[in-house]
Amino acid sequence: MLISLANTQEPLFLVNRSGNRPSYEGAAAYFDKAADLCRRAGFCRILFRGDTDFTQAAHLDRWQQAGIGFVFGIDAQPNLVERAQGLPERVWVERERPPGYQVKTAPRQRPANVKDEVVRRRGYRNVRVLSEQVAEFNYQPGPCQETYLIVVLRKQLLWEKGGVEVDRETRYFFSITNRWTWSCAEVVQFAKDRGNQENLVEQLKNGVPALRAPVNTLEANGAWMVLGALAWSLKVWLGLLQPATTYGQRLLTLEFKGFLSEVMLLPCQIVRASGRLLYRVLQWNPWVEMLCAMSVRLRQLRWT
Repeated sequence: MLISLANTQEPLFLVNRSGNRPSYEGAAAYFDKAADLCRRAGFCRILFRGDTDFTQAAHLDRWQQAGIGFVFGIDAQPNLVERAQGLPERVWVERERPPGYQVKTAPRQRPANVKDEVVRRRGYRNVRVLSEQVAEFNYQPGPCQETYLIVVLRKQLLWEKGGVEVDRETRYFFSITNRWTWSCAEVVQFAKDRGNQENLVEQLKNGVPALRAPVNTLEANGAWMVLGALAWSLKVWLGLLQPATTYGQRLLTLEFKGFLSEVMLLPCQIVRASGRLLYRVLQWNPWVEMLCAMSVRLRQLRWT
């Protein structure tokens, strides 16, 4: 189980458990520990986010009273689907997806979708999103005494086989939140941004690799996970220590294998001469300037 800080992708808690345990088991206790850790670090506002397995309905009232915000996915239970289907059509608002990135030069023409053509030619089933609408309603989960906001995303889907329409389907996706001032579109977008967690999981698995199990005991593999997560956090902390330059953001988004090869594995000679210790970098790349500046800054921080 991984609890991370979304701002920087720092692993706050990485728990090694047996493979037969459900993913949400004990999550509430680690959410509480993460909130306490963030408060001690100086954060004034805390917002929990997770998918349907981490809704933790029994703890929502307590987090609400503690001033903690949350946006969790919630399963499409029959009663929620019935509520969504019973909403009048006038309350549904068309969802406009924000662009994935900002074009910094000139926009380019979209290339031909080769994959769709292969799927059509080989007669595979394919699904397309025709439209998306969002709406909201109040809801009180069974374990809760308070009422919260349910934001529902309705997707109109088209099923094709060999380029021919074979079926149409409507699916509903639900999120529960106490962010009453947010619009439906903001809640949906914030909930979908949790997918960035998958990038962190991938880096911890294949980059560090912290999620590989090198030995046959639970405790030893847990220690290995902590060491790997700390290696990733050192990369993040190095990026956060950067002044207002492009290096900081690049370090935060840099994959660990790139960080290892470009920043950590620079060949360097250590020469002691005339009572001084010289570090002679034998290879130059754009990160050398950052490392030299960081060595000066770390020495200043040490003596202050």
